[in-house]
Amino acid sequence: MSQLDTSALGRPIKGPSALGTDLRRLGHLSVTLAILEFKLRFFGSVLGYLWQLMRPLLLFGVLYVVFTQFVRIGGDVRFYPAILLTGIVLFTFFSDATSRSVTSVSDRENLVRKIEFPRLVVPLAVLLVAYFNLVLNLIAVLVFVLATGVEPRVEWLALPLLLLPLGLFAGGLAMLLSALFVRFRDVQPIWEVVLQVLFYASPILYVLDVLPDEFRHPVVWLNPLATILVQSRHSLIDETAPNSWDAAGGMVYLLIPGAIVLGVLVLGFWVFNREAPRIAEEL
Repeated sequence: MSQLDTSALGRPIKGPSALGTDLRRLGHLSVTLAILEFKLRFFGSVLGYLWQLMRPLLLFGVLYVVFTQFVRIGGDVRFYPAILLTGIVLFTFFSDATSRSVTSVSDRENLVRKIEFPRLVVPLAVLLVAYFNLVLNLIAVLVFVLATGVEPRVEWLALPLLLLPLGLFAGGLAMLLSALFVRFRDVQPIWEVVLQVLFYASPILYVLDVLPDEFRHPVVWLNPLATILVQSRHSLIDETAPNSWDAAGGMVYLLIPGAIVLGVLVLGFWVFNREAPRIAEEL
């Protein structure tokens, strides 16, 4: 029996891509799905969004008591309550954007199997929902920061410049994790452990001032979250605190965390774009 001539069947059908053919459609679908997801998350809840705010506030309350009354790490740090709450809220955004993205594609298996749309919509919608929550949380942080005695400064206008690299880092990981989870289900428990490591490896519970230089510099070089948190402390809360380039040992060393963010973003898109046409089959 002769082999079937596949050329007679025409060009092979390619599955939906990551970006699609219309970037405006990609953006519109991402925003629409994010808004729908944000509304459904609190549908039927009496307190609604307050439940989203309670988690970082409760964590802040517990950690503040522990690290000022028992361990006494933050007792002598200027504006420590504001630093702690800001760090928790920023890390909560990163944690939500990445952990929820892990299963985001598989959770929408019925949608992915039946409808052709740019697959990148799914992790982008997760990232946008995390941004929605972050903006609302930051309003509560602003009230708390002002109540602790921090005076408003023009540097507060630089906040979007801090949230941009944070979002790019989380977005790159969201694409990478959501694509890998379709093939490897071990990604979820592994990432939960990694998040715990990143939480303690970032200056949230402590400030870098208490660390010797031989530990302080590598923390800022190798952890983009640490770089962002150090700069947020300097720009938003305490102008006398070291900025990110001083903590890194020089402006040139900030190229390392910048390269890590860019590398994660490129790698995440490359992996997701490669896997996008086969996602429905793998599910």
